[in-house]
Amino acid sequence: MTNFFGRDNELKKLRGLLKKDSASLVIIKGRRRIGKSRLALEFGKESKKCLIFSGMPPSKNLTAQEERDDFSNQMSRALKIPQFKTEDWGDLLYYLSKETKKGRILIVLDEINWIGSTDHTFLGKLKTAWDQFFSKNPELIMILCGSLSGWIEKNILTNTGFVGRISKTFTLQELPLHICNLFWKESRDHVSPYEKFKFLSISGGIPKYLEEMLPQKTAEENIFNLAFQNDGFFFREFSQLFHDLFSKKSTKYKNILKALSEGSKGLDAIYKALNLKKTGYIVSEYMDDLEEGGFIQRDFTWSLGSHRKSKLSVYRLSDNYSRFYLKYIEPHIDRIKQGTLTKIPSYESILGLQFENLVLNNRKSIYDLLEIDPGSIVIDNPYFQNATKNQAGCQIDYMIQTEHEILYLFEIKFSKKKIQAKVIQEVKEKIKNLSPQRGLSVRPVLIHVNGVGDLVRKSNYFTHIIDFSDFLSMNPNA
Repeated sequence: MTNFFGRDNELKKLRGLLKKDSASLVIIKGRRRIGKSRLALEFGKESKKCLIFSGMPPSKNLTAQEERDDFSNQMSRALKIPQFKTEDWGDLLYYLSKETKKGRILIVLDEINWIGSTDHTFLGKLKTAWDQFFSKNPELIMILCGSLSGWIEKNILTNTGFVGRISKTFTLQELPLHICNLFWKESRDHVSPYEKFKFLSISGGIPKYLEEMLPQKTAEENIFNLAFQNDGFFFREFSQLFHDLFSKKSTKYKNILKALSEGSKGLDAIYKALNLKKTGYIVSEYMDDLEEGGFIQRDFTWSLGSHRKSKLSVYRLSDNYSRFYLKYIEPHIDRIKQGTLTKIPSYESILGLQFENLVLNNRKSIYDLLEIDPGSIVIDNPYFQNATKNQAGCQIDYMIQTEHEILYLFEIKFSKKKIQAKVIQEVKEKIKNLSPQRGLSVRPVLIHVNGVGDLVRKSNYFTHIIDFSDFLSMNPNA
């Protein structure tokens, strides 16, 4: 297996379950490729027996019986027992419980949403089997993994049948940048932060994507080989990802991401882009599914005076890979299949948005770099206010408001060259338009990739200037 990086906090909490005198039921959820099953497997090294079973990917003709037969086949291989056929999940789970009734054992049911979606009786049978059999082994830990977080929330976490039975729930996020840096291994001290950024602008902090990178090759070589060749992982990933998650509805979800690929949008603008009448259906299902799946974020603005979160919000395509695919891989599919594309299309137009995503996904690192106590933060998010007769419009890449009435206002600026002094006037204009300002102290912060000009530094206008390399070089063990 590839090296395992990060997830120290999650592993620590999982190891804490080993001290219990009772069985544990655990949920691990998060987008595909985020490392759910790998985390479970890494934890499984500390068990005498680790059994991993996975649901079958959805397909048009997949039947509940085929799902059961496949599970039976997996049990046969894992437990070295004859395969048997049954039409009842209860039989399969009972047999599994007989083979795992003693000793330190970890059972992982991976892609639980795939298993549960083909047979509506599965979760009920699992709950019964847990109560009657699995929970009787005080050293047993069962982990349920799934990529459709919304499905897990609805069918397991808020299902009365499982209330009071779940010991831990983990929602895995992208790896922080200082952990991503470890994937360059022995080369990490010789590769520039900007070259790392170019690859991270596509991969984000998704472990599987980082594992596909060859550290000895340049960012351009890696991107071309993975994204612009017919056998490249990034070339094939999007269609597989959306088919596995959303099956027959994948096109509708994809169209929403396309609408957001140019930048954040409010719900009305999304309806307009999709040429749809406004209904609650998209909000309740598609938008929530994409948010739970780790593809988009809903950013709420707030009242500076009352600290209250506003009803106003915008949706942001937070998955860097999806934007890159939709804007730069998909338009060249035919040429990639024909092998006639010989170089990477210029993708500089999206690097600003990709850079913002990386920064926003590393907020905890910002707290550490600025020595801000997380407990003092009232609210933080990208901030915007709409123009009215009494106030100007304003949009800020990221802002933190503390209980001490301090606003940390962040300008997240991507540039291939050093950032020059005009950025100061741009930020001054944003601060001028903020409403209200009375009683608030504003501390402007600049975050950049390729350096800043002498005039910017000498002005001392920004209270902090954070280089992208600062995120990469943080102590992984901090």
